[in-house]
Amino acid sequence: MQFLPTISIRARAFLPSRWDVLAALLVLGFIVVFADASELLRQPLANLAHRHISLSPSHLPDYAMRTALRMLIALALSLIFTFTFATLAAKSTRAGALLIPLLDILQSVPILGFISITIVFFLSIAPGRIFGAEMAAVFAIFTSQAWNMAFSFYQSLRTVPAELDEAGRLFGLNGWARFWRIEVPFAMPQLVWNMMMSMSGGWFFVVAAEAISVGHTTIALPGIGSYIAAAIAARNLTAIWWAIGTMLVVILIYDQLLFRPLVAWSERFRFDDQQNEEERESWALTMFRRSRLIAVLVMPFAAFMRKTYRFAPRVRRAAVMDAVSERTANVVWYAFLALLAVIAVWRVAVFAGPIQLNEVFVAAGLGALTGLRVLVLIAIASAIWVPVGIYVGLRPRLAQMVQPVAQFLAAFPANLLFPLAVFLIDVWDLNPDIWLSPLMVLGTQWYILFNVIAGASLLPVEMRDVSTNFGISGWLWWRKVALPAVFPFYVTGAITASGGSWNASIVAEVVSWGSRTFRAHGLGAYIADATAAGNFHRIVVGIAVMAAFVTVINRLFWRRLYEYAERRFRLS
Repeated sequence: MQFLPTISIRARAFLPSRWDVLAALLVLGFIVVFADASELLRQPLANLAHRHISLSPSHLPDYAMRTALRMLIALALSLIFTFTFATLAAKSTRAGALLIPLLDILQSVPILGFISITIVFFLSIAPGRIFGAEMAAVFAIFTSQAWNMAFSFYQSLRTVPAELDEAGRLFGLNGWARFWRIEVPFAMPQLVWNMMMSMSGGWFFVVAAEAISVGHTTIALPGIGSYIAAAIAARNLTAIWWAIGTMLVVILIYDQLLFRPLVAWSERFRFDDQQNEEERESWALTMFRRSRLIAVLVMPFAAFMRKTYRFAPRVRRAAVMDAVSERTANVVWYAFLALLAVIAVWRVAVFAGPIQLNEVFVAAGLGALTGLRVLVLIAIASAIWVPVGIYVGLRPRLAQMVQPVAQFLAAFPANLLFPLAVFLIDVWDLNPDIWLSPLMVLGTQWYILFNVIAGASLLPVEMRDVSTNFGISGWLWWRKVALPAVFPFYVTGAITASGGSWNASIVAEVVSWGSRTFRAHGLGAYIADATAAGNFHRIVVGIAVMAAFVTVINRLFWRRLYEYAERRFRLS
């Protein structure tokens, strides 16, 4: 009898725990959801024309599942893009000279521009199938997520403390190991907050991504975005409220299962040697850590990564540099860029043949009006959210409470405020050029808040202790401690918020509710009207002018602030 307790204890070690059961339910649930959503991909595209979006609330769970899955796939693609594109730009001076301006241009291209140009390409990949339309929707959501994450990761890689890199070299870590063991962990806290912001940015443009309308091509994929578009067209306020409630539920699920555990996990990578007074908590993170099922699933990947850390290339960098001199490499690289430029100019000249010069001047004038709106709105948003972000970021428990609320507000599509905007402008006879402007910054101001919260949460505990011991308080504390600490993060958020506001102008400068439509004079309205008419030449003119404005502003203003932040306020 004395062996029974020992036997029971050993047997219990092999039985699934409550965390294993919970993890198994979540994994199986995700597989079922993915399999159910995949069945739609094989169906003919013509089925969408016969399957109208129903405004019955009973269809919302299915629509929410499909929208959430599209956004999750787009987020995974954005992570892959971030780890490749931003890393290459940060590690290579030559590549960075091309890729960073290219990133400025890409984030300035509106989502409607991407859709109108790429929709035919994606539909041709799977002719007559819904799969092509799904790829177009995922790509559209990807374009609303990837640029912000890439900028965040690039900024983190450029500000990795020199002592961390030196420690990695002393321990004999190769470049691949240093990237995953030092650079990615250092960037992870800020990247996680920007992933949350990117997910919210995807929600902001989900209507345009799922209810695709370019010229005579109209595709409405089952999802919350197409549900909102149908509710707006039908002027159904009850359906709008159902959509808002469903969005809130999906955002809370994402917060509990993905973002809250990621934020709590990223706390281990804080750049100080003291434990934070208030530990972030997440039941999902506890499940991931204690579930043997999850450990078994990730074991092959972890073993593979450990093997790659020991890989050391046989060819030394010195030998490569002896074979190809720096000067020769520069000549080849810039010759390649010149060739690309010549090809691009030739293609633009061929395409722009029918475009009159007067059309370009009209678009440029409208772009100046939109640019003025963006500048004023970013200044107002910065004055409000920088102090709030610092206050929240220094209080982890408050940040945990604010996190889902901020995600929901950031995810709130401007389209849902169209009824209120149309009502106020119509009843009070307001000027659309002024009163439609706040819709532009509705979803983009949160880039500033999320980045500042991330920066404040990473403020080393010893720096706070030193400021307290020396009695630094009031404006002096803000000027010498708080603002310098978050300045690099603020610049990253402001760059993305500025580009996002230009993008949002397409949604905000033309507001419709049923048969009522109000327009503000600006480049966003110009592109929206050209997209609705299917006028590809005007679409390209509008996109080109918007890209030119954003690139010039970024290079002359934001990029200089970026370099100043990198030079003055890095933790080294």
